[in-house]
Amino acid sequence: MNLSNLRPAEGSTKSRKRVGRGPGSGKGGTSTRGHKGAQSRSGYSRKIGFEGGQMPIQRRLPKFGFKNINRVEYTPINLDTLAEISQENNIKEFNIDTLVARGLCGKNDRVKVLGRGELSISIKVEAHAFSKSAKEAIEAQGGTATVIN
Repeated sequence: MNLSNLRPAEGSTKSRKRVGRGPGSGKGGTSTRGHKGAQSRSGYSRKIGFEGGQMPIQRRLPKFGFKNINRVEYTPINLDTLAEISQENNIKEFNIDTLVARGLCGKNDRVKVLGRGELSISIKVEAHAFSKSAKEAIEAQGGTATVIN
């Protein structure tokens, strides 16, 4: 060991340069902030979307349309999907719990059964809504379509 290969212990030195500690440090004076203006002041924070005084894009673009805050979103499930699951797993009754278990909807989703596909067996379905054709197809095979809230 000699003076040429001495090193400080790991973690004992900081890699970042401290600013504002006098002119000898190389980062004194304005402390890398430039001269004057909002960005040189302490406590400055730039607003989201600020474009240097230029009119921000969210104010330049036109607003249009209407978003109904009372809209009710339904997760659609078709009859052919129910028929396929019924044949594969021998299920005759479908409610929200069985649909969630199969990954067809989330536990808090509202479900609407739609009439795409053929139904050849009698099934019991509980859902939040049914299309007219789906309800007719289920009842034509002797099944029941129950609306839940």
